[in-house]
Amino acid sequence: MKFIILIHSNPEFRQIWETLSEAQQVQFGRDHLSVTADIDEAGELITSEGLADPATARTVSTRGGLLSVTDGPYSEVKEQVVGFYLVDCVNMDRAIEYAARIPDAAYGAVEVRAVADLKFLDI
Repeated sequence: MKFIILIHSNPEFRQIWETLSEAQQVQFGRDHLSVTADIDEAGELITSEGLADPATARTVSTRGGLLSVTDGPYSEVKEQVVGFYLVDCVNMDRAIEYAARIPDAAYGAVEVRAVADLKFLDI
């Protein structure tokens, strides 16, 4: 079953990040690489990426055939998605095990959500 593990961040984490020593920041990155390697070695990693700053986002909508593109992320909330893991695990509990190991979980939120199975559409 496929799950997406969404890594959220907020302004408070950015402030905390700046207080971490260089060694702590490096360890944070290494911890990400370790989780990624473990998921990959287990054959459960589909892909994992960090996302660019939300300020680089564009929000696209169409209404009445007209295209609208606005700068920035759609939501005006503090929490922003900053990265993700797409995994194929036996169940939600296994995906949660991985999510709990993501270093961001110690500072913010890491969301686990099942990927919808749209095979029923039969396209």
